[in-house]
Formats: sequence, C-alpha cells, structure tokens
Amino acid sequence: MNSPMQISPLSLPPLALYIHLPWCVSKCPYCDFNSHQRPEIWPEDAYVDALLADLEQDLPRVWGRPIVSIFFGGGTPSLFSARAITRLLDGVRARLRVRPHAEITLETNPGTAEFDRFEGYLAAGVNRISFGVQSFADAQLKRLGRIHDGQQAQRAYAMARAAGVSNINLDLMYALPGQDLSAALDDVKRAIDLAPEHISHYHLTMEPNTVFAAKPPADLPDEDLAWDMQEGCQGMLAEAGFEHYEVSAYARPGMRCQHNLNYWRFGDYLGIGAGAHGKLTDMDQQQIVRLAKQKHPRLYLACAGQPASLQTLDVLPARQLPFDYMLNALRLHEGFSREDFAARTGLDSAQVPALSKALADGLMEEQAQVLRPSPLGARFLNDLMARFLPD
Repeated sequence: MNSPMQISPLSLPPLALYIHLPWCVSKCPYCDFNSHQRPEIWPEDAYVDALLADLEQDLPRVWGRPIVSIFFGGGTPSLFSARAITRLLDGVRARLRVRPHAEITLETNPGTAEFDRFEGYLAAGVNRISFGVQSFADAQLKRLGRIHDGQQAQRAYAMARAAGVSNINLDLMYALPGQDLSAALDDVKRAIDLAPEHISHYHLTMEPNTVFAAKPPADLPDEDLAWDMQEGCQGMLAEAGFEHYEVSAYARPGMRCQHNLNYWRFGDYLGIGAGAHGKLTDMDQQQIVRLAKQKHPRLYLACAGQPASLQTLDVLPARQLPFDYMLNALRLHEGFSREDFAARTGLDSAQVPALSKALADGLMEEQAQVLRPSPLGARFLNDLMARFLPD
C-alpha cells in the first residue's frame, strides 16, 4: 500500500491510563519489559512525585477526557506500599476525571504479597489484582527465575480473597523448558481450581535482548507439542466456563479485562512512568501520535515533568495505520467492522490490499459485516499480522 487516502474524520476513542513501576526483586531471564532490580535506597516517594509531574505535563493532550481504566504494570508494582499507591491514585483523580467504577488493575508478584497491602490497595481504589503466577510447578518457576513457589502463589491468592479482592487474574505460561503436555494441563487445572475471574495463558517466547534469547534453553517443547498444549488448555478452560475472547485471554462472563480490551480495540491510552508508552488521537490535527517516556528510572526521575522526559513523539503515517490497527484487532475473537476500522484510522478498508488478499487467501473471513481471522489465520496469526506491515 503506497499512501492511502484519509476518507473520514477520526473518532475519539476511550482513554485509559497506564502507570509503569519499573523495579523488580530480580530480572527474569525471559522478560523484555523495562524492569530493573530494586535499588538499595528505595525511591518510592520520589517516584510517585515524578509520576504526578509526568501526568501534569501530559494533561493538555487529554484535557476533559474521562479515564475508563487504570493499569499498574511493571516491573513489580506490588513492591510499592499501599500508602504510595493511595497517594498516586489520589493525585490522578485530582488531575483527571476517572469514571465511577473504572477498572483499576495492579500487577502483583506472589513473592511480594502481604495481606495488609491488599486491604490498602483496595482502600486506595484498586479493584483488580493480576498475579504473575506463570506456573505452579516449583522446578519450572526456578527455571523462569521467579522468586515465588507454587505454594506461595496459592497463599497470595488466598490472602487477596480474604482481603476482599473480587476480581483476580492469573498469568500462566506454557511451552516452558522441559514441560510436557500433562504439566501444562496441570498448571491450568490448578489455576481453575482457585476460581479466578480471569486467566491469561501465554506461550513462552524468546524475546530479543533477554537472557533466554542469548542462551535459549535446550529443552523447549517443539511447535507440535506447544500446539497440543495450547489446544488442550483451551479445551479445559472452555469446559470450566471461561470465554476465550482474545488470543491469550480467558474470562468468566462479564469479567473481560477492560484495560486490555481498549488496547485491542485501538483505543487511546496515556502512559506515565519510566519507559511508558502512550497512543493518543489528536482531533484538531486529525492524526494519531505515539509517545514514549525516558526509559531508565534514574534518568526518568531526573527529568520527569520536563520536556526532556519525553523520549519520542511520533505521528503515525497513514501507511502505518493498518498494521498498528491489525496488530491489536486481530487478537480479538469478536472481530471488527469496516466502520470500526474507518473510525479509528480514518482509512477506507477497501483501499488496504493486504486485507483483500488475506480474505482471498482464507486467512480472514467476513460474516455479518464482521471481519476476523479464520481458523487457519488464527493458527498462523503472526504471519497474518505481518502481511499488514507497510512497504
């Protein structure tokens, strides 16, 4: 696709807020997120000050728009005290209009879980906890560099429930080093037995610039075994009543992750914190911009709230928009309409040759005015997404 014509005005999508808390107890060998080992001198208060200064600087870009969800990601957000999270959320509410009952998620490492903190997080307004369990098998957790074991994961879950948390996600990974089909299924069974509202089930991947990428484990499952794990676990989750609504996401009825849905539907989001990214629709200029903040925590702390804290600010060219849209929308099982595509990108889907070709090749299907990957396209989703890369 050369230079597609903008055929309709952009519509203003929902706006979410992502808050990045970049420190961990230790760095996992598979992790490519912007995370750093916790320093000996813990700059908790200084970092909250920096986040609020960062938000102040972004306010003119989103003034008057309500926030539909907030997500604390990391790193390990649960290293932060309830007092710090309270001060931060109070500061957010003083500067932005947060919708009543907005979903507010805080990622938690089971190895850092404390009962009093869960009570404090709830009192601050957090209403969803996402546990990075990854596996319940101690040997697997050790290979993954996790600081918790299977029993700690179960205890952390029980503490959260006892504190009153009513919306919990469990992150699990499969295709782990040395893992067989029965072990992958056992992890899912143990997660289901805990009765969470949501389960995220990811294939372990060798991400660039990670320890595993530099030295991949020799005993990773092959593609056929990984596929058997995926299908077997999907069947088990479906039988337990979890809706498979996105490639790696499964939810009880009415409990989909609203924050992630906004990403996948190509909504807008502010990102504050070291290395945080944002995507915003500029209605005046009829363009979409992506922003990124300074990545290293030390540098971020030094310049938050100043122009130097903004590492990049890029306007998405029209030729890039189909790929950016499809990279998100193709993950959702609900699909999307041509009207959705036009409203979010300002482009005519009929002028996207890759879409017509994917339909013709049977990698996508269109039924009742809804476009989505076909079963074949879903199996080879990365290849399908790559078709939309700009020339």
